[in-house]
Amino acid sequence: MTGSGDDEEARRLFERVSRVFALLGEPMRVQILHAVCHEERTVQQIVDATGASQTNVSRHLGLMWRAGALERRRDGAFVRYRVADQTLVELCRTVCVHMAARMDAEPVVGRQGLGHLIDDWTLASASVSPVPADSPGASGGSASRTRRP
Repeated sequence: MTGSGDDEEARRLFERVSRVFALLGEPMRVQILHAVCHEERTVQQIVDATGASQTNVSRHLGLMWRAGALERRRDGAFVRYRVADQTLVELCRTVCVHMAARMDAEPVVGRQGLGHLIDDWTLASASVSPVPADSPGASGGSASRTRRP
């Protein structure tokens, strides 16, 4: 039997988990994460990779940065973004690989398949170092990242 303290802990955990899924609930944010999963990129490079407008990409980048999913740094006239929490890359890779395999199994005339996306996500997760459970990055925090309130 669990006490009310355990219930409160579980509730807080589930709230955090649902915020992660809510953040990734927008397809453009998953595309942005895919665009930066291998390397740091400028806003323009992310715009080019996603095919979205700079206004739309910038809006999502700001939200993802404030949520702690991305880190950013100024480089002269450019702002560069990179993944702050590699767990998000692994989560997206797992779901994308699963869904791509299911979609590839569906008979659709003229489709080339989604193998290239599986390869992209797999390469990204292969270069990811696991974050120890007791490190600051494991809880989404990072001493090197500043976030707006």
